[in-house]
Amino acid sequence: MFTEIIMVDNEIQSGEPVFSQTRVPVKSLFDYISTGESIESYLEDYPYVTREQVNKVLGLAGKLLLQTSRVFAYENSLG
Repeated sequence: MFTEIIMVDNEIQSGEPVFSQTRVPVKSLFDYISTGESIESYLEDYPYVTREQVNKVLGLAGKLLLQTSRVFAYENSLG
């Protein structure tokens, strides 16, 4: 599933994670969001990225954040 969403290839963007089937770095989406830009604006500026890809990346990021938070909470409970 991960490779359907994100691709990592040393020959593309020096190995930086990109949206699958594009050369668009995934980081660019988070840069847009962190500066208050809208997803619509992002999609206009990066027409090779689809809304479905954006939604899947955001969903994956959310899942990873929740999993990481649980690990930190568990480690903190150990003392």
